[in-house]
Amino acid sequence: MSQKIRENKLFGTDGVRGVANIEPVTAETALKLGRAAAHWFKKSNGSPIKGPHKIIIGKDTRLSGYMLENAIVAGITSMGVDALLVGPLPTPGVAYMTRSLRCDAGIVLTASHNSYEDNGIKFFRRDGYKLDDKVEDQIEDLVFSGRIDSIRPTATEIGKAKRIDDALGRYIEFVKSSIPRTLTLEGLKVVVDAGNGATYKSTPCILRELGADVVVLNDEPNGMNINAHCGSTYPDVIAKAVLQHKANVGLSHDGDGDRVILADEKGQIIDGDAVLAITTLAALERGELRKKTLVATVMSNLALDNLVENAGGKVLRTAVGDRYVIEKMIEIDANIGGEQSGHMIFRDYATTGDGIVSALQVLRIMVDSKKSLSKLATCLKPYPQVQKNLKVKAKPPLEGLKSVQDLVHAAEKDLGKKGRVLLRYSGTEPKVRLLIEGEDKSRIESHATKISAKLAEAIGA
Repeated sequence: MSQKIRENKLFGTDGVRGVANIEPVTAETALKLGRAAAHWFKKSNGSPIKGPHKIIIGKDTRLSGYMLENAIVAGITSMGVDALLVGPLPTPGVAYMTRSLRCDAGIVLTASHNSYEDNGIKFFRRDGYKLDDKVEDQIEDLVFSGRIDSIRPTATEIGKAKRIDDALGRYIEFVKSSIPRTLTLEGLKVVVDAGNGATYKSTPCILRELGADVVVLNDEPNGMNINAHCGSTYPDVIAKAVLQHKANVGLSHDGDGDRVILADEKGQIIDGDAVLAITTLAALERGELRKKTLVATVMSNLALDNLVENAGGKVLRTAVGDRYVIEKMIEIDANIGGEQSGHMIFRDYATTGDGIVSALQVLRIMVDSKKSLSKLATCLKPYPQVQKNLKVKAKPPLEGLKSVQDLVHAAEKDLGKKGRVLLRYSGTEPKVRLLIEGEDKSRIESHATKISAKLAEAIGA
């Protein structure tokens, strides 16, 4: 194991991620992670499963998925645990299959919305939820300590690997069950941007089986075109396509299908905040919002708080990252939460973000209310926001960058209680993210320009 890895954590805010074939996303580290995870889930988590132990493995459509898949399978089977391979399947599909097949754990090989050069390794525990920090630390320690190097099952004790051929069909049926059986999408025209990612088969099939007229874009992955100027990080693609095809709605996925960005019939982009607003209000009206509480991150627009509170509910905020949203949802037993970026968690149906489940909740409301998406989206009138994402060469503590902090404090003083400034490092990319919110767009843009310029000077790549 290289010294470089030893000095840094393997796990970020969403598993292990980086450039494929460069540490830590190499075949060598994947094999070690496979061995460590297999040992931990088999021996250390009090698994109620009575042999044989098994871990399910899925992936998105990246070229490097083949390399990592074979390496991690070798690691898992070398520890006497079976590996179940489902091939390309959305991340939430792997979470569902982990529960459905009573596996000890689930693994997804994906870098989500990143370009194809990157890849990553995400873990799910046996109930389909992501691992907490403590478990990740223990697996990480097994990788670095070498404590499992001497554990070498032999003969019949070595694990097996096999393909699960019906995973896609099982996942499709599971997703369809997230809306009432009596509901049909007949009469709706839906444009789907699959981003050449893991949803290229599942989402079009689900919508067609529910009766929608479906137009599909970017559903021909070749290993290198995932998220390539398409998908949820390029929402203009779906917005233009909705107008071109005169559709009722468009939906755009990221590479692994755990998020969705929508576009209404007028070609206006509907982000995660708007989806949370629409679905939360509907859940409050139906008496189905548990604890009358929506869980969102600090990135969500402040207008969301006002809207939910005026409707008789409240918003709890977490750190950025869907794992933190889910942790808070579990803690208070909430059933709706998510992020502005399009990660929404509907815990009545799923244990992690699921883009198509989220989209179906909105489509259900459109059908039930007989209202267009543009009409539903008017419920949320967001405050102006400016976001800057800057590549960095290093990640020193932000509080130690005095020149940057001086500008941040000046902006906060200027905006007062009618605005806010959020500055943080990305947990999955070498980037620093800045968000400024306030009533005056030109004012916050001015502050954002000054702060981002100083950041570029201090730590810019």
